[in-house]
Amino acid sequence: MNIIITPRATEKAYGQTVKNTYVFNVPLTANKQQIAAAVAEEYGVTVKNVSTAVQSGKAVRFSRGKNRYPGTTTRKDSKKAYVTLAEGSSIQVFEQPEAVAEEKK
Repeated sequence: MNIIITPRATEKAYGQTVKNTYVFNVPLTANKQQIAAAVAEEYGVTVKNVSTAVQSGKAVRFSRGKNRYPGTTTRKDSKKAYVTLAEGSSIQVFEQPEAVAEEKK
């Protein structure tokens, strides 16, 4: 089963790269072995550890008009995978090309 993984572009996820840990959005049905295989295949790296967390969807209020049938529902749940790579492996997700980094200086 091929799963689609996408890197999370947040400040917290960027900070984790210092510890050689990368954060990905993954499907709720994916397990740790499938996530490790997908990361290794897509990025060509060696995976050391995978931790997952399911984030519950937020409660939202809705209404069908003015004071008519008010109610609440929840957004969809999401799953995050924290993938730690072996020493010497890295993923070029957040790193900028050197030419762009030099222009900003």
